[in-house]
This record gives sequence, C-alpha cells and structure tokens, in this order.
Amino acid sequence: AFEAQRSDAAARGSVHRHHMLARSRLPAALPLRRLLSTKAIPPPKLFDYATVTSHIHVSDAISAVEAAFGALARGKVDVPFPMHIGIDETASAGPGDCHIKGGYVSGESTWTVKLACVSFYKNVADGLPPGGGIFVVMNAKNGAPLAVIQENRFLTDVRTGAAGGISVKYLTKPTDKTVGFIGTGAIAKSMARATAAVRPGFTGFAYGADAEMAQSFCDEMRAELGCEFTAVGSAEELCASAKVVFTQTPGSATVLERSMLQPGSTVIASGSDQPTKQELPVDLLANCKYVCDLVGQVSKVGELRSALAAGAMTEADVYAELGQVVNGDKPGREGDEIIVCDLTGTGAQDAAIGQVAWEKLSKL
Repeated sequence: AFEAQRSDAAARGSVHRHHMLARSRLPAALPLRRLLSTKAIPPPKLFDYATVTSHIHVSDAISAVEAAFGALARGKVDVPFPMHIGIDETASAGPGDCHIKGGYVSGESTWTVKLACVSFYKNVADGLPPGGGIFVVMNAKNGAPLAVIQENRFLTDVRTGAAGGISVKYLTKPTDKTVGFIGTGAIAKSMARATAAVRPGFTGFAYGADAEMAQSFCDEMRAELGCEFTAVGSAEELCASAKVVFTQTPGSATVLERSMLQPGSTVIASGSDQPTKQELPVDLLANCKYVCDLVGQVSKVGELRSALAAGAMTEADVYAELGQVVNGDKPGREGDEIIVCDLTGTGAQDAAIGQVAWEKLSKL
C-alpha cells in the first residue's frame, strides 16, 4: 500500500518501527568518538527565485515526473500524506494556507520536502504575489541538506504541468489537437507548455471568469508556443471546441457539465487539492473512465471526494492511477469514452522536480 493511504495510527507505528530499526543497526561497540563526528555538514546552497525561473522549464520535468508516477504505482516511492496549515486572519497574520508535501523515489540520490503557501490574498494590496514557497532538497545518502530553493510555487506549477502533459500523452488520441483551458492563471500556462512538448501544433481555447485575463493568456501562449489560441465566452463553447479540457480553478463551484463534453473528451482537472474545492460535477465523475494521481489522496482532497460523499462512487470505481497507465498495467485511451484525470499533486512529483532542479542548478 502507498504511504499516503496508511491510517494515521499505522503511519505512527511505521515511524516508530523505522526508529527502532535504525537504532538496531548501530554496532554495539561503536566508539563514542566516531558517533560524535568532528566533521561539519556543508551548508546547503541557496537558489533565489530569479535563478530558478530562468533555468528550469516544464520540458525538463516531463520525463522525470513520468518515471516518478511509474515508480509510485510500483510502490517504489515513499510519499506521506500532505500536511495542511491554515493561517487564520488576525491583526498580525493571514488569511492564507500552507501545504507541505514531499517524497523519495527509491534509488534516487535526493529526496525533497516542499512548503507551498497560497491564498495570502492581502499581499496584492502590497504589490506582492498571494503566496510563496521553498523546496528543500536533501542528500539521500547522508541526510544532509543540499539546497534551499526559493521557488514561490514555480516548481509546483512546473511539476503540475508535467503531470498534465503526461496525461495528454497517455489518455488522449494522437489526433486530439484541440485543447481547452478553463482557468487561465499560472497553472494553465504550465499545462499549455507541457501539452506543447508532447502534442506540438495543437489549437488552444481558453475561458475564464476574467475575460481580459483569458485574452492575455491566449496572446502570451500564442507568442511563446507558436500555437493558435482563441478566448471564448463560456465553458460550453470551450467544450464544444476542444477534445482535451484542462480545468485549473481555485473555487468550490463546478466549472462544466457532463452534457457539454464531446464523445471521446479528456478532462484533466487540477484545481481540487483541498476538501473545500470541487471543479467537476458528480454525475460526470460517476459516468467516466476515472484516472487519478493517487487514490488515497484524491479520496480526501480531490474530485473523487465529492463523489464518495454523494454515494455515487467508491474507491473501487477508480479505473487506474496514472502511474499504472504509464507502466502499461492498464490501457489509457481505448475509444470514444469520456476520461477524467484527477491531479491533486503528489510528493512523488515534488521529489522528481527537486532532483531535476538540483541537477541543473548545482552546475551553475
């Protein structure tokens, strides 16, 4: 079973057993002078936001994240359940949220812990982004910190985009070259870049509550990717135009209806990562081929949570985890079925992008 799917009690027991095992491995006669090492661990390297954003790209991450999904499905990734810290609004703080994720892919030389802060909307009045974040990349051989990477959610968006590109690769037909984006913020841009890496020359459509923002998204992506992009006036118009639909919105209201989708459509949803969020209606989830990144996680914070709560689905109704499709254990796109891929973001992805970032940045 995956680490994320363990109960809290089982996880605590596992931690205790790990500590006991670690102590049992210490040689009984190991001299005290060897335990009290005189060598100092070198300080971690610090990489600022400008350095990170100018050297790391979505295309760098796709193969590493794909491999991480495959390893996750084989049980080769240690991924604890995400931690959430709510910052309530007071005179001296908030409001905001902090998400802490991490993981280790077996056999890799690093592991990563990520702290991502979001929804600090009061920052806007001070001319600041609504959150920030860091990645801490650790040496998997000796436990020493290698790097503290100030990424302000940039690497999170990159690895999320990579997951979207992988979903396009495995869950759509090669001829599906009409791609829609509901929600046109930073994650949508990352999804578009990843899609261009696996499906070059696609035609894009965009819809958002802010029409000016949607048009700006289209203009930027058209110039950057060399693909045609058109802003449309509704989710219904977008679904009628696109066979692949990305949703990446922050709210709790559903953004499309099952009846809007064309036969053979693929919906890749990444907006739900908390129990209060929901982008897709329950009747769509219950009547599709449902794929997700991690069952134990989507059942609590993803789209599946709402279907479970409504009694419309059980965990047994999940067709596959994305890593199972990557590994060839389950087929992806088979015909004109409706496929939903629910992406909540896993520590496996963070471990993968942390390794990629370290390998590139450490050479600067």
